[in-house]
Amino acid sequence: MTPPSYALVTGASRGLGRCFARALAGRKQNLVLVARSPADLEAVASELRTAYGIQVESIPFDLARAGAGQQLADELVDRGLQIDLLVNNAGFGDQGGFFQISLDRQLQAINLQNATVVELTHRLVPAMIERKQGGIITVSSMAGFQPIPFASVYSATKAFLTTFSLALEAELARFGVRVVTVCPGRLRVAPEDVEKATERKKFPGGEQDPEDVVSEALRVFDRGGGLVIPGAMNKFAAFAERFVPRSKVARLVKKISKPPS
Repeated sequence: MTPPSYALVTGASRGLGRCFARALAGRKQNLVLVARSPADLEAVASELRTAYGIQVESIPFDLARAGAGQQLADELVDRGLQIDLLVNNAGFGDQGGFFQISLDRQLQAINLQNATVVELTHRLVPAMIERKQGGIITVSSMAGFQPIPFASVYSATKAFLTTFSLALEAELARFGVRVVTVCPGRLRVAPEDVEKATERKKFPGGEQDPEDVVSEALRVFDRGGGLVIPGAMNKFAAFAERFVPRSKVARLVKKISKPPS
């Protein structure tokens, strides 16, 4: 008897991760949801079980810890969960001067957005290759296309994610494993998350609906994988950035990214 397959969504308790979970549930995809908050995570899991009649496993887990990706992979093995789709979504970014943000906090961001992604991907992909099916959706950011002063570590982690994911797409295509790299801009905060959101200043190009980003990402996944840059303004910015000397990009972006004093 073939075991049921699952999609693993990290950072699934809110924002883009919750949107991915809901969209995949709408496709009758069984889910493994991972986030730090047990209460918020189980609320999403319960909602999706009730609404769609699918199997949903919730695993409260801090993916910013060193070695967290391998620990989570071990947990999946212990539970006998077969992952056919990995959605690398969990992430955070602090705004401020590099020397003003604690080193521990910035190392957590690197662990979460780079090390954990590499660990999970390395552990889960071999089984997908063996089955000649499966996929990875990695949520990067427009921030990965240029250095961003006052978000230096965040933009660096996203640059790593974009490069890593695009390289994997080329490597894994011959095995039938689809890879999507998603680079959204600023996302609109969902009404249910407004109370937890920090103060946000206006952003060039406006904000995008998470549901639209997820819809486009899944559409590209269905077509076999590729790069997703949602929104005409973001597509233009990614294209135009190629023509600006790298030595000047950070100075130009600094005017937009500098936090209020």
